[in-house]
This record gives sequence, C-alpha cells and structure tokens, in this order.
Amino acid sequence: MSGTAEILSEEQMAVQKQLMQEIASREDRPRTYHIVTYGCQMNAHDSELIAGMLEEMGLTPAEKREEADFVLFNTCCVRENAERRALGNVTWLNEVKKKRPDMMIAVCGCMVQEKGMAERIIRQYGFVDLAFGTSNLYRFPELFLKALHAEHVVVEVSDRNTVAEGLPARRARRDAAYISIMQGCNNFCTYCIVPYVRGRERSRKMEDILREAEELQAAGVQEVMLLGQNVNSYGAGTQASFPELLQRVDALGIPRIRFMTSHPKDLSDRLIEVMAQARHVLPQFHLPVQSGSDRILMRMNRHYTRAQYLERVQRLREAVPGIGLTTDLIVAFPGETEEDFADTMSLVDRVGYDSAFTFIYSPRVGTQAASFPDQIAPETAKVRIQALIALQEMRQREAMRRFLGTEEEVLVEGLSKRSERFVSGHGTHGVSVTLPGSSRDIGTIVKVRIEEIKNNTLLGSRQEET
Repeated sequence: MSGTAEILSEEQMAVQKQLMQEIASREDRPRTYHIVTYGCQMNAHDSELIAGMLEEMGLTPAEKREEADFVLFNTCCVRENAERRALGNVTWLNEVKKKRPDMMIAVCGCMVQEKGMAERIIRQYGFVDLAFGTSNLYRFPELFLKALHAEHVVVEVSDRNTVAEGLPARRARRDAAYISIMQGCNNFCTYCIVPYVRGRERSRKMEDILREAEELQAAGVQEVMLLGQNVNSYGAGTQASFPELLQRVDALGIPRIRFMTSHPKDLSDRLIEVMAQARHVLPQFHLPVQSGSDRILMRMNRHYTRAQYLERVQRLREAVPGIGLTTDLIVAFPGETEEDFADTMSLVDRVGYDSAFTFIYSPRVGTQAASFPDQIAPETAKVRIQALIALQEMRQREAMRRFLGTEEEVLVEGLSKRSERFVSGHGTHGVSVTLPGSSRDIGTIVKVRIEEIKNNTLLGSRQEET
C-alpha cells in the first residue's frame, strides 16, 4: 500500500448514500442481517459502520446468524487462530445456505486484504457472495448492489489509503462510542501484518473528529474511546498532534475519554502532561511492551529499549498517580532464549500491570519474522506462557489491592452474569467493577466504594451522591 492518504470527496460519498437509498427501495433485497466481528476495537468500529449502512439500506438486525438473510464476517488476521476460526465459521454457514439458497454471505476486513486471500476465496469459497478489504469499506453499498444478482463471488481489494467521512453508524452501545482518529501503521514490527492489511498511517482532520465527538455528546454518550493503530503519531505530516487533539476533546466536557493504542517510542512528555492536566481523560494507559529483552525488542523492530520503556512508565506514574497500566506481551518470539524470557518476566514483575494480554508468537505469512530462524518449539512456548500468566496474575492481584477502600466512578455496562441483582462496568482506571444494581443503572455513572477483590474484578457498594 502507498503512503499517501486519499481524502474522499463529498461527491464520492454522496454516490454511496444514493445507492443505500436505492437498495432500500428494492423488493429483492435481503430483509435482515447479522455481523460476526473478530479482532480489535478498530474492527468492532468498522462493524458499527457496516451495520449503519445496512440499516440505511433497509435491513434490520437478526439475533442469530443462521436466521439472517445477509451474514457478514468482519475478519482479523493478526493471528493465525483468528483466521482459521473465521474461515471455519464461514464454511459452517455454507451448510445453512444449502437449505436457504437466497441467503447472502460476505467476508470483509483485514483477512481479505491479506496477500493471496482474495484469490483463495474465489477458488475455495465459491458460495461466498461478496468479499472486500479494509480500503473498500466505504464502497460497501456499491459492492452489495453488485452482489445481489451476481453469478460469482464479487471481490474487491485495493491498496488505496482512504479517509471517508459521513458514514452512518449503528453503535453497539448508547452510553459509549468509538471514534476512529486515524488508520494504518508505519512501524512495521517484524511480527505484525497490520501495515500490510490496514495500510500506511493517515489521520482524519481534527475538525471532523471534534464534530463527531460533539454529536455523540449531544446524543448522551458518557464515554468515548479514540482509536488508532498508533494514536501517538496522529497528525504526523500535518499541523495537528495527538496531545492537541486530546486537549480539544477534553474541553468538550464528555465525562470519560479513553484512547488506544499507544506505541512506546512515540509517547511524548507533552501527551503525559495533557493527561495529567485533563479533567475527563481517564487515568488509564495501554502501553504494549511485547518483550522485556533488548535483543528481542531489536529483532521485533520496536525502536525502544527496556530502559526507555521503564522510563516512560515511571514518568506516567509520577504525572498520574495510581494510573492503570495495561500491556501486550509476546513469548517464544523466534530466537528467544531463556535469558530473554527471564528479562520479560523481570519487567512484568517490576512494572506490576493491572492486566496484560499475553500471546505465544504466531508466525504470519508476509511478515519478516515468519522467515526468521530459531523458531521456538511449541512445548517450550507453552511452558513460558504458563509461567508468564502465573506471574502476571500474581502481580495483578497485588496491583488491585490499591483500590481497596477507595472510590471509583463506574460506567455501568450491563447486568452481572452471575446475578440480576448486580451490575458491572469499568471504573476510571479500566478495571472491571461489580456492584448492587438493576437494569435501570445501565448507561449511568455510579460512585462505588471498593470493598473486595475477586479474581480480576473489584466488588463494591454504591455511595450516595452528595
């Protein structure tokens, strides 16, 4: 993919909006839809945009995929397991389609953008009606219309780095919303496929982001999450910057603001200062480290050292006392020695994360690391991941003790899975909290006194507002 962003014109977007209206008026269109989403928050937000377009096209959501007239799989290819699971579910749905031949099946997202996947879909998954990549999302109405009566699968994959404004969205929640501020990545970590399937970095205009945030605020949204593969590099090559954007969003007065993901090499003192001074940016930071070994970090092409990472952690904790820190960790990267793994263990022990996403390295075709020598044996990888998880769970319990006896403001997200007399949500530090309540509390912010720690969740009692 090229590095130049293409800002789509109002005329280009108007064509797609007109096609949505045309599809809505057709008698031969599907009536219901179901979207299956894999992967990250960016994929989840893309699914919200697709759902918004489908509803503009006159379709309504179906609870079960096998009952829907149109089923779309929005895929991830960061790890091989996600790709296998998506393709397995697509194959399973073909059995349903044999009994309901009018059902339409579509596949989109990062997996389709992967080199060679479009050809594989044509060759092996001929029952699929439509497949399109990440760069073609804005053209979904046009592609949907083509697929309605096409005799063969309609496939569209391009390498255009587009920025589209004005797409409708059907938000998964009324109280919280994603705002995509940029797309793509320029970092080319040797294990990561994202730059190849999401393209190069391109940022939305700040005024468009602020307008969307204002609209969400007017609709009663209590929390927004600013999204990007590397939000710290937002605005590169323009007059804008992420600290400035964060400051402007904070000034709007939306009660809670989160963001992810941040690359450690781009975490500036200015961003930390803005976080420390902001009124609505929550004291939470997801800072993926991936490894605690300088040698492995260099092989991963991460562009920072262990010492530099720890210095950023210290600076965050000095500026925002009690900040909730989370991370991503990869074990068994090619060539990882016992000493390298020990460096990761010691870093996790030293930092004391609130939580961590831990993974065994998964080679992805098309990335540099897939061809590295010294791939780690599965049995060794299994031992290491188990040891890392055990250490992280211990340090997580210790980190959560700081909340005992304190108050957290919790945005209630739903009923507790264990009892309808309790509700759950996330506190300002990003930790899950369960408290007494009912469905009437969903979407509200409740002050809670933390009284107990249970597994990865805090338990608390409601505090009366004064």
